Amino acid sequence: MSDSVPVPPSGKSLSRRATIMIELPPPPVSAVLIVLNGERLLDRVLSALSFCSEILILDSGSTDHTLEIAGRHRVRVEHQAFLGYGAQKCRAVELAKHDWVLVIDDDEVLDYEAAFAIQSLDYSDPTRAWRIRRRNYVGEREIRFGQWSPDYTLRLFNRATAQFNLHAVHESVETSGEVLTLPGALHHYSYTDLADVMTRAAIYSRAKATRYRFEGRRTWPGQLLLRALWGFVRSYILKLGFRDGTAGLVVALSVAVDSVLGLAIAEEQDESAKP
Repeated sequence: MSDSVPVPPSGKSLSRRATIMIELPPPPVSAVLIVLNGERLLDRVLSALSFCSEILILDSGSTDHTLEIAGRHRVRVEHQAFLGYGAQKCRAVELAKHDWVLVIDDDEVLDYEAAFAIQSLDYSDPTRAWRIRRRNYVGEREIRFGQWSPDYTLRLFNRATAQFNLHAVHESVETSGEVLTLPGALHHYSYTDLADVMTRAAIYSRAKATRYRFEGRRTWPGQLLLRALWGFVRSYILKLGFRDGTAGLVVALSVAVDSVLGLAIAEEQDESAKP
């Protein structure tokens, strides 16, 4: 994989570079977001996407200030009861005005380098897709090591040639064409604090348990122990998570939990279902 897009000219001031972005024509791209009560970061998220030809929010019943915030931006809002993460994102992509879509979560802020690159891309080949580095934070602190780094995610693609894999726990995009890497990053502020890291690991494990039961996967306690140990060692030692201090330790523990809890829940549900 290689970068194939320009970066902003060096030596320019931030204000001058921002002026260059404004002078560029908007790309034929719809930025799409699925949102439920996303007021915490939505203003920052939408401001960073203002260069797109369209911003589409698919709301699933927000009761906070989400719609009020959206009203302050150039945003089209549609409504859909929640279908599940992958299915909801598929619906948002279907509703977009343009075939080229940039899929963003409501806790991800696109940085300037990535925005400039997206404005400068050649969109003549619909089989191409672009991934971007996601920089993960707990609160305002970036997690630079461990299992979360590096984290690349495919987010810019043509809906005629790529689609979501709805069978994955964490929905992902599948494409048969070339995948390139954008410069810049998505700044991902999903976790409010260290406790939230563990809470979300438990939430994702329930979704994994459903998939494991469907696949008929089975486990035993010794296997769970080995998986947990390997997850912790991989994140904390091999991927240098210890360099993030206490946060790195908690992330490694969450990786260990994520490695085994879904399987354990699936096993427990199987036992409960027996006559």
